[in-house]
Amino acid sequence: MAGLTAVEKKLAEYKCNTNEAIQLKLVRFPEDLEDDNTTFNPEYSHQVFGDDEVAFGYKGLKILLYYIAGNLSTLFRIEYTSKVNEKFDCVEADDVESKIREIIPPGFCTNTDDFVSLLEKEVNFRPFGMLLHTYSVHNEEAGEDITYQIYKADMTCPGFREYHERLQTFLMWFIETASFIDVDDERWNYFLVFEKYNKDGATLFATVGYMTVYNYYVYPDKTRPRVSQMLILPPFQGEGHGAQLLETVHRYYMSSPTVLDITAEDPSENYVKLRDFVLVKLCQDLLCFSPGKLMQGFSQEMVMEAQQKLKINKQHTRRVYEILRLRATDMGDAEQSRSYRLDVKRRLIGPYKKKQRELAKMRRCLRPEELTNQLNQIDLNMQHEQLEESFQQLVSDYRRVLERLAQA
Repeated sequence: MAGLTAVEKKLAEYKCNTNEAIQLKLVRFPEDLEDDNTTFNPEYSHQVFGDDEVAFGYKGLKILLYYIAGNLSTLFRIEYTSKVNEKFDCVEADDVESKIREIIPPGFCTNTDDFVSLLEKEVNFRPFGMLLHTYSVHNEEAGEDITYQIYKADMTCPGFREYHERLQTFLMWFIETASFIDVDDERWNYFLVFEKYNKDGATLFATVGYMTVYNYYVYPDKTRPRVSQMLILPPFQGEGHGAQLLETVHRYYMSSPTVLDITAEDPSENYVKLRDFVLVKLCQDLLCFSPGKLMQGFSQEMVMEAQQKLKINKQHTRRVYEILRLRATDMGDAEQSRSYRLDVKRRLIGPYKKKQRELAKMRRCLRPEELTNQLNQIDLNMQHEQLEESFQQLVSDYRRVLERLAQA
């Protein structure tokens, strides 16, 4: 902080990292309110507090956003040890409360007693919509199997609109480019994951995560469901709920004769890996993916069967084929390994061939000095290195899918 004036140094002390200041909880019992182990923080806060993810004007800032585990009734409170005042000329503290109020719906609590009163009514909360799937996950800490359920809901379910307004606030903290959807559009479907748990002899439900899917129209009489948002809340991540949710949603749409295939909007790298696992799991028992047929190469039969039976498009089917062929290939055998490598690289080389076609056009159109400049950008040796790097990364990703599949 060399070179800063005394006032600037003083002001710097009043900057708070909002990813650390925001404290989130999913509350089941009153004692959770004082238990630091139940607290988790955002991954992102730039959409609310700007790219720097900083709130100015406070020392020891805490932005408390506590949710009742099931219906997500909210406690919102701001605490701090010190705040800038008029001693600092022309400097005001950020209006943190207004920024949070912009994304959380009205009706939240501001004091703990009211929140605890709502917590006592949580026994009456039930999941929304239609039950699609029940599964269990063994909890090592509890030494027992925990039951989870996945439901399909829509805005006609009583109370769901208000619940969804509270649920979607988590997107701002855990999805980098999140935005709220138009819930008045009837083409949205909502899929919700809940945990069943016991409290004083009663069965209650805790929100685990959710997915939104938009049903696009495809001429003349089909729809193409597109996954828009998917979030498993941090306390439940790493337990396999994402795979359960995606597979359940896939199976739901598979049964519909009007669905063409299922896609995703701007999928993240983690989502692609999750989808690879789920689709390979679904496809591995189809006859067209038997080891013998895999070794014969990618086929139209695979495209047709995956699309008709599982609503998987051609691009995703190709990835499934490459993963399953890797499992069927003895990479220690020089001939099998070479055959697999060439097969995958033939697909990967597409963008590079496009560049070469562009280069051929340039040779005919550009002056020598312009052509030299373009050639410098299209280094063939570098392309070969990038191709090999892409192949190795892909094989590494595919192996992780197969390892997870072997444990499933």
